[in-house]
Amino acid sequence: MRLIIGVITVFACVFGGYAAMGGHVAVLWQPFEFVIILGAAIGAFIIANGAPVLKAVPAMFGTMFKGPKYDKAAYVELLGLQYSMYKLVQQKGILGIEPHIEDPQNSSLFNAFPSFAKNHHAVEFVCDYMRMVTMGSNNVHEMEALMDEELETHHQEKERLVASMQAIADGTPALGIVAAVLGVIKTMGAITEPPEVLGHLIGGALVGTFFGVFVAYGFFGPMAQSLKNIYEAESKYYLSLKVGLLAHIGGQPPVMAIEFARKALMSEVRPTFNEVEAATAALPATT
Repeated sequence: MRLIIGVITVFACVFGGYAAMGGHVAVLWQPFEFVIILGAAIGAFIIANGAPVLKAVPAMFGTMFKGPKYDKAAYVELLGLQYSMYKLVQQKGILGIEPHIEDPQNSSLFNAFPSFAKNHHAVEFVCDYMRMVTMGSNNVHEMEALMDEELETHHQEKERLVASMQAIADGTPALGIVAAVLGVIKTMGAITEPPEVLGHLIGGALVGTFFGVFVAYGFFGPMAQSLKNIYEAESKYYLSLKVGLLAHIGGQPPVMAIEFARKALMSEVRPTFNEVEAATAALPATT
């Protein structure tokens, strides 16, 4: 909804304002100029990016329409999962978690928290580090360094999607100039035509410059920023997992470990202490 409102606002203000000051909107319809600019932008996008980025394009647009996939309820669930996991270790020892991390798909612990269970990367993240703990790795600083490296790699995978969209935003104004120059070349071939014909041709050529700047700053640039904001918000999900795991490995009791994890969240989605306390009190015993 937010994206649709933004698109409508951009179109209404630009073309409505142009029409209101006496401009002829029909003159702006230059389909071949659009083909030159957008076609070249798509071609440049394909040249610049590898298969992983190209395959991620449909999901990238889906992300922009849907916005961040984690809301406050998802974070309450995440904190509840961490509490249950750390409580199980506290009650049964570190080996009590082993059946769950070795077979997460059939884990009664993980499946009690469906949003988390469906998040393959988050499940893998938790299982990998808890498995390392069961094997005797309990150096908090070494674990933190390794987690940071993994999360940085995950961040880079998302950042290259943002960079690919920003590259289109940076390139389309120049491609608009290319379309305009080609329009001028066409106009020079008709230099003997009357002024009204030349005026139409020159106006059509200038539409290329307009369209390149319009889509760059009206759409592609904001889309890149929107992706960046969404991915940064979603990265807090993994940061909360990291902080909670490190607190647990460092010897904090479950209630304190999830408090550490809660503090890592952004204020607009961070549940209150009382909300977390009520949620964890309602959790069933995990075996």
